Amino acid sequence: MKEILQYLFNHHTLSKSQAKAIMIEIAQNKFNATEVTAFVTVFLMRNITLPELEGFRDALLQMAVPVNIEAGDAIDIVGTGGDGKNTINISTLASFVVAGAGQKVTKHGNYGASTITGSSNVLEALGYEFKNSSEELQEELDKANICFLHAPYFHPALQSVGALRKSLGLRTFFNLLGPLVNPVKPQFSVIGVYNLEIARIYQYLLQKDNREFTLVHGMDGYDEISLTDDSKIVSKKGESVYTTEDLGFTAVTPESIQAAGTPEETAKIFRNILEGKGTDEQNSVVLANAAVALFSTGKSGSYEDCLSRAKDSLYSGKALQSLKCLLNE
Repeated sequence: MKEILQYLFNHHTLSKSQAKAIMIEIAQNKFNATEVTAFVTVFLMRNITLPELEGFRDALLQMAVPVNIEAGDAIDIVGTGGDGKNTINISTLASFVVAGAGQKVTKHGNYGASTITGSSNVLEALGYEFKNSSEELQEELDKANICFLHAPYFHPALQSVGALRKSLGLRTFFNLLGPLVNPVKPQFSVIGVYNLEIARIYQYLLQKDNREFTLVHGMDGYDEISLTDDSKIVSKKGESVYTTEDLGFTAVTPESIQAAGTPEETAKIFRNILEGKGTDEQNSVVLANAAVALFSTGKSGSYEDCLSRAKDSLYSGKALQSLKCLLNE
């Protein structure tokens, strides 16, 4: 590791093969915590390059615990996290709305590293037990139209650096890897990114895949459609900036979509929203993200049609029913 660090400190970047080899060694615990911290710190001081991101991703996918489920044309709705905004779990809420609307969701998530409540934190607080067998995940997907893959169960490298990431409490390149390494490899993915430079690198990387992707970015720094400002949406078909009115809503304030201070309190807000007790602002931001996700599959008509389906899922209780099925209630 000493040679690698010296090389990086001299302002060099890693090739795809170098990045892949190092990530495999990190997963195999070949380096001590101090060495890995130093390595991670390099990428706090500069942006990751496309070959580095590609190499890290390929390593994680190669080492991932295999998942064999009949997911058909499933979607994952996920954010990089690390935007520092501490919002309610918008992508996870949107996932249940999308599942309630009839679209299969294979949600990949983790504990929050640079935030209080990641998707794994909130689901655990709601009483969900993580699964690691394909049979159980298939059962969830068949029953609830959604299954949840807790990232450390499927990626040994993420498990080995979990404590380090939590102790740093900073956004690291591992934030960028989570959305790229869903072991189910769903046909569709909606990925929230916290800045446009990362969106560009993702776009270059994902263009090479035969799967569909949609990148969303709140122009005031959110890794989701926040409705606090305009949103940039990027897909294989192109990119556009949309106002909140374009998406069928009025602007909301940052304070109105804040999470609580603990996973338990945030889980209560989460459940309230799915039970139809959310505020107009909370509902709006969840519905906007769900509608974009449904629209990205190309199966649900116009964006307006998709928004209508999302509203029906939330307000009729179908989204809540998906959650209840997942929790075996």
